[in-house]
Amino acid sequence: MKRGPTSHIYFSQRLRLHYVDWGNVEAPTLLMIHGGRDHCRNWDWVANELMDDYHIIAPDLRGHGDSDWLIGGAYTTIDYVYDIAQLMRHSGADEVAIVSHSMGGGVALAYAGLYPEAVTKVVSIEGMGPSPSSFGDSKPGHERLHEWVENLRDLSGRAPKRYKSLEDAFQRMQRANPHLSEEQARHLTIHGSNQNEDGTYSWKFDNYMRAWAPIGLSPNQTYSLYRRITSPTLLVRGGESWASDPIEDGRIEYFQNAESVAIANAGHWVHHDQLDEFLGIIKPFLAR
Repeated sequence: MKRGPTSHIYFSQRLRLHYVDWGNVEAPTLLMIHGGRDHCRNWDWVANELMDDYHIIAPDLRGHGDSDWLIGGAYTTIDYVYDIAQLMRHSGADEVAIVSHSMGGGVALAYAGLYPEAVTKVVSIEGMGPSPSSFGDSKPGHERLHEWVENLRDLSGRAPKRYKSLEDAFQRMQRANPHLSEEQARHLTIHGSNQNEDGTYSWKFDNYMRAWAPIGLSPNQTYSLYRRITSPTLLVRGGESWASDPIEDGRIEYFQNAESVAIANAGHWVHHDQLDEFLGIIKPFLAR
């Protein structure tokens, strides 16, 4: 790899949030938003290939990486969007292109719909959530609230998993995604874990973010944000993943200017599983 990024701090809703900056500040700004239970350094391989052409900023979302955990409330797309808005204000960038993954992809699309004039391009890797066909089984509000309360209570008594060594954590990372090379898995483990006082290791993310809040944007509100996105949008999915095809499920019709691509031999982490092909697709897209 080339030179690595520098670490920085900004504040949002009194939370101390972390991001990395890859330099080249005179170039156009490219924001990279990670997914759930991940961290900003998962983008290192992509950033290494794009850093000569862009000023890359990659945040640790609240509850992830080296950012503060939430005390009270819930982890929602709305709050993540606010954090990104604060980061953009902090950085002074008037315009930004975005590359994003999973939960971060949903945040990126919502942000692009909220501030269409400030976003030039969006790449969202499996960032649209479950297929619309699953919405027909949505539970009444009181049932979702009950489930959330019970889930939080369960998580409150659930201590973060402790691994006896970094090697044990690394092996867990490899089992979670067989596509990862040994070098990738070690890198993600090192940057995604902390050593505890007793010498064991735990993942950095807050266990409470596992409890999906029963509040936030409804599907219709989400689609209305999609309609407001004016920038070219690239929807990427892995051919071996659970994500549905936005062309087949109809969601691509909510966008003004979107295209969809599936990458073979890739699961949910497309940018890890097929890095070269992923770069071969997004480089010309971002350069248009």
